[in-house]
Amino acid sequence: MAQRFGGKHSPDGPTNAPNRPQWEGKSPSRAGALVNALFVAPFPLVIFAFFKDPAGLAFNLVAFGILMLAAWLTREGVLAHEAFDARKVAKRPAIPRKLFGAVLTGLGLAVAGAAGGDLVAPVIFAGLGGGLHFLAFGADPWRDKGVAGVDQFQADRVARVVDEAEAHLKSMKDAILRAGDRPAETRVDRFIATARDMCRTVEEDPRDLTAARKFLGVYLLGARDATAKFADIYARTRDAKARADYMALLDDLEQGFAARTQKLLLEDRSDLDVEIEVLRDRLAREGLARGPIDR
Repeated sequence: MAQRFGGKHSPDGPTNAPNRPQWEGKSPSRAGALVNALFVAPFPLVIFAFFKDPAGLAFNLVAFGILMLAAWLTREGVLAHEAFDARKVAKRPAIPRKLFGAVLTGLGLAVAGAAGGDLVAPVIFAGLGGGLHFLAFGADPWRDKGVAGVDQFQADRVARVVDEAEAHLKSMKDAILRAGDRPAETRVDRFIATARDMCRTVEEDPRDLTAARKFLGVYLLGARDATAKFADIYARTRDAKARADYMALLDDLEQGFAARTQKLLLEDRSDLDVEIEVLRDRLAREGLARGPIDR
């Protein structure tokens, strides 16, 4: 179904939303053509399997299944690695999917090579397959990522709250797609980017968690529920009033999140100024300051 174009300068476009590029804060996904090729490459095994004897048929089909599982694990591992890199504070993936993908790739190629009855070919295929997979996709993150000078308890608290916030934002993104309204999808994307700015700010200084917790929990939960209800209503009725009310809600939420994030940054700067002033006073008292202290 055709969708009406909407944007900043459209009659029904956002009026007071921040003017920020849609691609801000985003980066190209590495789960692209290279990962997709892993799903395509095994299909010749299925084609040629039916031209072999029963043993060869079984080997090829088993190899196909193993390679498809390896491709799926690799894709999930790449996506998990991207999510890990995008966060300031994050726990390493519980399952090393890319490692398992490399092992299964080697195993699948070894099973395919064993269909010919040779004992050397499977070993060669397994080594080459696993090695090339590792070179192409790399290793999974092996260590948790935190902030220097922050104890593990604080880092865990931040990670839990941000994980919950990211889950709410993902649910919002999934829900708005049901509405079938392109400008609304774009508007939600901008709000998500603003909310993620707060997440990154809290990750950089976990002391901000107390001030931001209501925004990242209660308010995002409400935004998620409102988005789901709007999408269901608008998909059935195309109610212009409901759409206008929802857009106004997003404007209010975005302004609130942006203002709170800016306040957190200003408070962080104030804390830094205080620390600098205290240290300069101590240096001056001990005769180590290079010049007079500005008051």
